[in-house]
Amino acid sequence: MRRILVVNSSVSGDTSVSRSLVDYAVKRLLESDPDNIVVQRDLGYGPIPHLTPATVAGIRGVATTPDEMAAQALSDQLIEELRASDVIVFGVPMYNWSVPTSLRAWFDHVLRPRVTFAYGEDGPKGLIGGKRAIVIQTRGGVYTEGPTKPIDFQEPYMRQLLGFIGIKDVAFAHAERIGYGPEARDAGIVTAKSEIDGITARMMSRLH
Repeated sequence: MRRILVVNSSVSGDTSVSRSLVDYAVKRLLESDPDNIVVQRDLGYGPIPHLTPATVAGIRGVATTPDEMAAQALSDQLIEELRASDVIVFGVPMYNWSVPTSLRAWFDHVLRPRVTFAYGEDGPKGLIGGKRAIVIQTRGGVYTEGPTKPIDFQEPYMRQLLGFIGIKDVAFAHAERIGYGPEARDAGIVTAKSEIDGITARMMSRLH
């Protein structure tokens, strides 16, 4: 039995392509072991507050005020969800060439000095290891290749921040061209599902 943490970040509700693909990925993971535990963290319907001058010390320093202690308590909760998981499935639509701000706020609470990363003589070291992540990305255009690839700030961002806290085993699935009309959208979803099939099959074979 494994624990799967699902982190959705779309604000599009039931029309979200990334949400539907996340559901598809979780279904595939459960097929290998129906007893797997799924924990949902929905940043679209329950956004994480952005850090402010009143709360930042709860993450970056020593919490002393009620606001700082509340921020630290939320950070503790999010980090515990992450630590307790074996697999993390992220639903990440591309907003303005990057990730939704709700996901950025999640990372701001999860990337915590001396808790999820630390600095040593050899530089930073991630303290969250032994996890596997699936990042499902949806894009209106094409960013895996061609002239727009250099302005993809979504995938490099996810890879960097996850790696910074020690999550190196990260697989990406892409649904592209979903803004090009119904036929292109459907084709992009089919491609993403095929990628998810391969990722989940490989992942679960290694977990067993």
